[in-house]
Amino acid sequence: MVEESARSRIESFRVMDVFAAAARRQETHGDVVSLAAGQPSTRAPGPVLAAMRTALDDDVIGYSETLGTARLRSTIAAYLSRRSQVVLEAEDVVVTTGSSGAFTLLFLAAFDAGDTVVMARPGYPAYRNALSALGCRVVELDCGEDVRFQPTVAMLDALPEPPKGLIVASPANPTGTIIDPDELAALARWCDEHGTLLISDEIYHGISYGDVECRSAREFSDGAVSIGSVSKYFSMTGWRLGWMVLPRSLTRAVQRLASNMTVCPPTVSQLAAVAAFTDESLAELDGHVRRYARNREELLGGLREAGITRLAPADGAFYAYAEIGHLTDDSFRWCADILNETGVAVVPGADFDTVHGHHTVRFSFAGTTEDITEALRRLTPRLR
Repeated sequence: MVEESARSRIESFRVMDVFAAAARRQETHGDVVSLAAGQPSTRAPGPVLAAMRTALDDDVIGYSETLGTARLRSTIAAYLSRRSQVVLEAEDVVVTTGSSGAFTLLFLAAFDAGDTVVMARPGYPAYRNALSALGCRVVELDCGEDVRFQPTVAMLDALPEPPKGLIVASPANPTGTIIDPDELAALARWCDEHGTLLISDEIYHGISYGDVECRSAREFSDGAVSIGSVSKYFSMTGWRLGWMVLPRSLTRAVQRLASNMTVCPPTVSQLAAVAAFTDESLAELDGHVRRYARNREELLGGLREAGITRLAPADGAFYAYAEIGHLTDDSFRWCADILNETGVAVVPGADFDTVHGHHTVRFSFAGTTEDITEALRRLTPRLR
């Protein structure tokens, strides 16, 4: 019998287990309302779909350059330059197989086994699990309500020694919080001064509410890495396309790794994705964000009325992260019971917080407004 490797013995991304359980419930009962999915419920923008049809009819769809087509790299650079206070060129951008592919390539290019990388807790579990599989030492900073679930310079100063890397996410998954621009600038300065690579997960940029401002780490340090994707704001999760804005000192290392590991990102997605950055597409996508805003207000209001009052601010993204310690100390069991009893799928916080997540849950409001209304109708009697 072939034995599995030690590096493969990491935790599963258990959100996917919830998806599987919800799919089984849908097959047997046909009544699932999902507040679990971390993805839009809408199709790609119309211009992207039209560009895809043209590509399928007219192009060979062979390999592209390893770092992405020149046209898409320049399009992304121009888009990011328009939306931030930094001027980027195509050579600054590397296109990847989703943001997940970007993180894997970056971790391999920048870190060796044994290096320490710091991240917030609660935080996206795939950072922790992928780094662990590569032999890195992951240190989680306990980021609670008092710091709006985001790391601070004071926390970094308290470490015994500077880490090799720091991962921040803004807006964050699962909390939706956005780092204050002054705090992001301070984190970037600290990383520059201490030889720490700042990695900024910016895949939810474009989805924010009110006057809260999303800023890119690249605005504060050209030594930082920012990571983006067409999955969230652009409503293209299954197209598996992401990007990194890299310090050029890392570009060749990433190119060597990518050429061996993936050859290139999906070419057909690259050909179509150029159209995602047009004014017509962006207008369509901003319409989705207005719907998320309505859903956010309905969900947060409904949860508070039902007695769920400790909620992360949800400045951006499309999640409500809630404390439910008065209802359970086993969020996995609670979510499973809620699905079995009501047909509503939600995600246990224990996936995102290995210490306190047994009494937190994440609700997604990326679906339809009708889904939010129906989910609240079913959930409210069980939340009181």
